[in-house]
Amino acid sequence: MLRARAGGWRWWRRGLCRCASPPRALRVREALRAPEPLEQVKVQGWVRSVRSQKEVLFLHINDGSSLESLQIVADPSLENRDLTFGSAVEVQGKLVKSPHKMQNMELKAETIRVVGPCNALLFPLKMKERHPLEYVRQFPHLRCRNNTLGSLLRIRSEATASIHSFFQDNGYVHIHTPIITSNDCEGAGELFEIGVSNEAKESAEKTHFFNVPAFLTVSGQLHLEVMAGAFTHVFTFGPTFRAENSQSRRHLAEFYMVEAELSFTESLQDIMQVMEDLFKTVTSTVLSKCPHDVELFHKYIAPGQKGRLEQMLKKRFVTISYSEAVEILKQASQAFTFKPEWGCDLQTEHEKYLVKHCGEVPVFVINYPYDLKPFYMRDNEDGPQHTVAAVDLLVPGVGELCGGSLREERLPFLESRLQRLGLADTYQWYLDLRKFGSVPHGGFGMGFERYLQYILGVDNIKDVIPFPRFSHSCLL
Repeated sequence: MLRARAGGWRWWRRGLCRCASPPRALRVREALRAPEPLEQVKVQGWVRSVRSQKEVLFLHINDGSSLESLQIVADPSLENRDLTFGSAVEVQGKLVKSPHKMQNMELKAETIRVVGPCNALLFPLKMKERHPLEYVRQFPHLRCRNNTLGSLLRIRSEATASIHSFFQDNGYVHIHTPIITSNDCEGAGELFEIGVSNEAKESAEKTHFFNVPAFLTVSGQLHLEVMAGAFTHVFTFGPTFRAENSQSRRHLAEFYMVEAELSFTESLQDIMQVMEDLFKTVTSTVLSKCPHDVELFHKYIAPGQKGRLEQMLKKRFVTISYSEAVEILKQASQAFTFKPEWGCDLQTEHEKYLVKHCGEVPVFVINYPYDLKPFYMRDNEDGPQHTVAAVDLLVPGVGELCGGSLREERLPFLESRLQRLGLADTYQWYLDLRKFGSVPHGGFGMGFERYLQYILGVDNIKDVIPFPRFSHSCLL
């Protein structure tokens, strides 16, 4: 009797669990791709459109998982005044096949709960309006709810994952290089120096917090070179900072850099091959995994960019020397603001012309003047025009995307140059790397935001990063 009751209780409890099972939570992307109808599902997100008719209520909701929104079909009795554009909702009901050709599934709502109301009149983003990028830039706390920025952020996420996959698949070790540093890798002096808060100023007047001046990093390269003495292939991917007083469409005060270092390489071509492979692999992945998001940019922001990208992926990048580049510029019929001369740095106008001259494909410019480049670049020992084994990758519409070089691994050459610059004491640790098991090595860095600018055809770099920081602007 007791056993029967116990068995009956177990059966009843199982039945109760089945009856009271909670609805299955789905992301919008999952709901849209569901292979078959589903009973009792729950979708949460933000209302992108509301359309009320006499016999039916239509909503479109989005949760950031895809560009496409999920259509909700509901009885008009479920409508309430808080159900507006921008409001956060939770919808429960049945996922069914949609009768419309443009969508696979729709949700027949049984309940709609407004989780967070939104005053549509005061909300800066308006339903069914295609806001210019300049307009939404005013609202860094809200612009992620705009379709264009939503697509950009999904593309950034996919590109970031692809970069990591590329390096890991090729045997690189990921290094977390420091954001706070005492080095000026670029030697340009455009650094943000770190200071203490007002409360600690009095105690810090006599000494630095770190006992030496400290800055926000401009590059992880020197720290990667340290690691390249123990690991033959290393990379880092993180924020870098430049105190350039620039409002240009190509510059930010805070941006992300992908940097890699390869040991046991004596060929600049080895470095260039990794740069090209990285660029093509990541771009192919983004095009295949984010087709709808990329299409939004290529349709409304940069028509024709998709075809140009696909053609570029099939071609080899062009290589010219710096000297050849200067000669091309001197023979150009175009008038430049900055006159091209051997020994002067290439300006953006020069870079864009060179790319156009070479057929609108990415161009490697190699072997720059010795005096133009930082101390760590390898001396080519050539003459009469003295150069170093440096390379810049120029791309259409943007200009310089990547910069790299072979590093000077020969101790006498490095010591001599550091002494002439008065930096021998500061970089004694760097000289030590050449004393203890030094090997030929080289590396490069790629600006992540400039990369996104190029593949998406976005004119202003401030529109490819979630929270842009630039001269006279640090919102949020």
